[in-house]
Amino acid sequence: MEQITSLIAQLTKDSTSHPFYLDAPAFQSAHQFGWDYARHTISYDPSDEQACAYLLHEYGHATLKHSNRSRDITLLEMERAAWDQASRIAPNYGVAVPDEIIEASLDTYRDWLHARSACPTCGAAGVQTQASAYRCLACETTWRVNDARTCALRRYQTK
Repeated sequence: MEQITSLIAQLTKDSTSHPFYLDAPAFQSAHQFGWDYARHTISYDPSDEQACAYLLHEYGHATLKHSNRSRDITLLEMERAAWDQASRIAPNYGVAVPDEIIEASLDTYRDWLHARSACPTCGAAGVQTQASAYRCLACETTWRVNDARTCALRRYQTK
């Protein structure tokens, strides 16, 4: 707990001296990690064994000014960029960001993207046509999806 408190204090101090911020992001203890662009707030779980690595990942989103995405694949790109940023700055804070954590985290997004893009009719890969809509390349089925990053994925066939 002391390590994450110290890391937050250092990130707050350092972020005010960098050009990517006019002010430091807020940090909020929560049950999960996240970056809220609209509220300029990083949520973190201090009880997580890898809290410092995940906190640096969310800080990576903040420093890269990640906001909403237009396509699902963009979320995966943003996640990769945030982990790259975390890995770059981790040595400055004496934090280890293990490759296994990065890959396991990215795998959850890859699985999420695959599940959303799988056709509910034939199982083939579909393409995203709008924010929450897909079309199958094999059978022309169209479907909508819910956000489902933290809840069960739902696909609703539209044609």
